Amino acid sequence: MEIQGIIPALVTPVNDAGEFQQKPFEQLLDRVYSAGVNGVYVCGQTGEGFQLSLNDRRAATETAIKNTPKHAQVIVHVGAPTTADTVALARHAASSGAHMVSSLPPAGNYSFEEIRSYYEAIAQASDLPLLVYYFPSMAPAIRTTEQVLELCAIPNVIGLKFTDSDLFRMWSIRQTGAVVFNGSDEMLIAGLVMGANGGIGSTYNLIPRSYVELYEHTSNGRWEEARKTQQQINEFLQAILKYPVHPVIKQILSWTGIECGSCILPRRELTGAEQTELMKRALETELGQTLLATSVRS
Repeated sequence: MEIQGIIPALVTPVNDAGEFQQKPFEQLLDRVYSAGVNGVYVCGQTGEGFQLSLNDRRAATETAIKNTPKHAQVIVHVGAPTTADTVALARHAASSGAHMVSSLPPAGNYSFEEIRSYYEAIAQASDLPLLVYYFPSMAPAIRTTEQVLELCAIPNVIGLKFTDSDLFRMWSIRQTGAVVFNGSDEMLIAGLVMGANGGIGSTYNLIPRSYVELYEHTSNGRWEEARKTQQQINEFLQAILKYPVHPVIKQILSWTGIECGSCILPRRELTGAEQTELMKRALETELGQTLLATSVRS
């Protein structure tokens, strides 16, 4: 299986108690796969994996695998507060039929040596390929290209998700043969120009077809069309991201008929006034009008 393309980092639908809801998750999976995405990233930061119970994370993983076409790939984020829970989730992902596992670095003031040991434990938990995470604003202990490559040298590690604006560093890492997924939605075209294999992103939940088109344009050398598509995407992002991204995505999905519930506390909901402003701002963009046309008519 080719490890490339557009991979939405899915939100996780929950009820008022913060418990996983299968039916709307299946609707979301159908929505993104119908748009032509190459796979899904489950229970990551966008999917509130750290806030879900282990059992709910297992259920979300199994639902994603069951509802994924044969040509697509399921990447399961297995990061957890303890290495023991992370290893358990990695083993479950492997036994359930996931294609890859991934994890953010452990949250906290950990040294690079501690982070490397954490990733080594995940890599040893199964035979699944592992994507590590370069996100310097979240894990400043990973500071240099050499450290990233040291993580990529761990057996079973095939590459990383790269969420940073230093695209020269991305290019340098990609030159070693590591798989690299771009992590900044607003800079996907730039990441692809610099050699990224694809993108993993939060707002792919909302406008997956636009990101698929952007990837197809760049893959076929249609750079002017790609630039125009990125511009449309960024106009939409600029309009909706006045408010925090997690409740924004869940709110807009609810307007499209996929009831994802509120974000899990302590992440807040949007106020009524914010929801009204969000709808107004979204409808001022071309992509927002297309996305919310049915909601507005109803």
